[in-house]
Amino acid sequence: MRRTSIPSPVNDGLLRKLVYLRRELHAHPETAMEEHWTADRIKRYLEVLAPDALLTHVGGTGVLACFGGRLNGPELLFRCELDALPIEEENDFAHRSTIEGRSHKCGHDGHMAILCGLAERLAAERPASGRVWLLFQPAEENGLGAEAVLADPRVRGMRFDRVFALHNLPGIPKGTVMLRTDSFTAAVNSIIITLKGRTSHAAEPEHGINPAAAMGELITRSLALDHNVPSDAHMRVVTPVFARLGSKDYGISAGSAEVHLTLRCWHDAELERLQREVEAIANEVGVRHRLKLDITYTQHFHANRNDAATVDLVREAVEAEGLDHRVPEHPFKFGEDFGLFTQRFPGCMFGLGAGEGTPALHNPDYDFPEDLLPQGIAVFERIVRQLT
Repeated sequence: MRRTSIPSPVNDGLLRKLVYLRRELHAHPETAMEEHWTADRIKRYLEVLAPDALLTHVGGTGVLACFGGRLNGPELLFRCELDALPIEEENDFAHRSTIEGRSHKCGHDGHMAILCGLAERLAAERPASGRVWLLFQPAEENGLGAEAVLADPRVRGMRFDRVFALHNLPGIPKGTVMLRTDSFTAAVNSIIITLKGRTSHAAEPEHGINPAAAMGELITRSLALDHNVPSDAHMRVVTPVFARLGSKDYGISAGSAEVHLTLRCWHDAELERLQREVEAIANEVGVRHRLKLDITYTQHFHANRNDAATVDLVREAVEAEGLDHRVPEHPFKFGEDFGLFTQRFPGCMFGLGAGEGTPALHNPDYDFPEDLLPQGIAVFERIVRQLT
């Protein structure tokens, strides 16, 4: 394995620059597939660094930059996310969100700053060989961004030897790296079941078909499939997230209902089995209650499967940087569409502890801890120098 150089610590000037960028991104959050200002800001930042290639509008709003070496070598991809969440921020610091009902509550602003820091280091010292691609991906939160990027004609023919991503993890000691082979994050899919009966007068429900009983049975029986035991390889989490029945018209017996469930398992195959079982319940309940049924899916995240050899490379980089690392007992239950990348290419997503007292992801008072920036940059750069 070639080592061209040992990364030096991130200097104070660069760190101040990245903190400013991170706070600017935090103050101007944009949700999935609407990240136009964010993408333009990233593009303008990268242009100054003169990458060998700079692609915009990748998969919609994505940005892809390349820093290449003089010799042939591996094609490496490092990925972060552009999008924020539809959550009203509760913080009152100076860089709080300026967009009502939108905020960076998953730390994607910090992840972007880390990747921009890596771009700075690669611009200062190009890799000796191969090419390093930096992807600022849209729409991670709804699971559509990775698919859109990989379907982009400019990306579709690319083949990466290794792909990497990190995610900050509140509740984990700050700077501790969480690293495991096989599944790192869960396979997740959301099912929407529509039940169509017939409205009638509320005084004469016998003249219509009210789906209320079927709706209750569907939710109850689906919840019976839940097996929320993270230590079990056959873990299943069934979560009702939305339900609607009829309308607020008290003279009308409801004629339609809608149930939304989120399903998650450690592996794609188990998720497919769970989906089939929920569909079977829905179909059986629908027939018995004389209802028309419609089933659709949304926000699908593949399990993020870490390649063992790539995990070893990351572990070597983490140890070289003097950071603590742990193997979590089980994968993390949230969905992450980087799983689509690790399905196609050898890769590794790892966690970076954001501190035990940091508010949880998607909480309205969360904010990315900026002292993680040097650590994220250092691990990413160390990986590059190890491989090029």
